[in-house]
Amino acid sequence: MLQDKETRRTNDIRYMEEISLNAWPSHMIELYDGWLIRFSHNYTYRTNSVEQVGPSTIPVDEKIRYCEDVYAGLGSPCSFKINPLLDPSFDATLEARGYAVRHVTQVMTADLSKISIGEPSSVEFEFENRTGLPSAVTWEDCCVQLQSDITDEWISGLFHLNGTTNPTLRRIVPYMYYAIPKETIAARVECEGRMVASGLGIRDRDYIGIYAIYVSPGCRRRHYARAICSTLLREARRTGAQHAYLQVVQGNAAARSLYQSLGFEDFYTYWFRSRSV
Repeated sequence: MLQDKETRRTNDIRYMEEISLNAWPSHMIELYDGWLIRFSHNYTYRTNSVEQVGPSTIPVDEKIRYCEDVYAGLGSPCSFKINPLLDPSFDATLEARGYAVRHVTQVMTADLSKISIGEPSSVEFEFENRTGLPSAVTWEDCCVQLQSDITDEWISGLFHLNGTTNPTLRRIVPYMYYAIPKETIAARVECEGRMVASGLGIRDRDYIGIYAIYVSPGCRRRHYARAICSTLLREARRTGAQHAYLQVVQGNAAARSLYQSLGFEDFYTYWFRSRSV
């Protein structure tokens, strides 16, 4: 019985890793003997690290050296994603080579039949579309606007919220969003014509992933993040999704508190091992 439970958990983590990989394409990617070498000019750890997705035939030390050479050629730190599916000895090997733990992340999941989001005060439809997605959902004094497509305008607002100013990132990151192969819901809250909060829902089979939750510092404590998450979860449930997931960086107590209040629970933890060029 215990073995069955452990097998189910392993399969669930593998499934989660697969759909989260679908959700966030890299600018450049190389498949190397069961390892994905991902590079996106250091926009995020996830898209600038090595991820194990299949069996290996080449000795581990040789593979690590190969990855180090690839990232050195790109002028980038070499990072490896460590999740519970990997043999713990791999993490120890990296530590012995001088790799430090970076960016510890908690994956949280929720059953959409049990989430606590309440009902919006109004739902608006400006036009017909194939998904029946509303154009705006209002929660008390907060109006969340929705689009099924990720637009240049939404990405420009996102860059303003997360402080992306590097010209290279502003050039390549939009194409990473456009390359998402799954159904998306781009959400935003505007104030005086400016986007002050963002969110992105990415639907993959029976799950929706919650991404890109940002709120302008001057607009925090107005429950904008809650309104956006509630809207995305409501729409996912309406269209037949059964589960939701998100990823929150360790130490972000405010975000964890919000997500727990919506019904999310901890599932597993992953982190990155990184070493400078």
